Amino acid sequence: MADDDLLPKPEPKPEDEKEALRLSHMQQDNVLKGVPYGDEKCGNCLYYLNTDEKIAYCWHPKLRILVGFDWWCQWWEKIEG
Repeated sequence: MADDDLLPKPEPKPEDEKEALRLSHMQQDNVLKGVPYGDEKCGNCLYYLNTDEKIAYCWHPKLRILVGFDWWCQWWEKIEG
């Protein structure tokens, strides 16, 4: 018997389903896409906290979640510099 056989089969909890629904609504409301919009993408947006990472925190007040480097949303803002 392997050690894995001793662990219960993982299943989503009610709070997981609630959070998935909340995030789904956020994605729809925020026009959050998993692909860039031309040259605009999270990885070159002002709100992308760590541009050296493929997944980083977006600190825009409407999102405040982890996003992918190549994602995009309607609040994309150019990094001034």
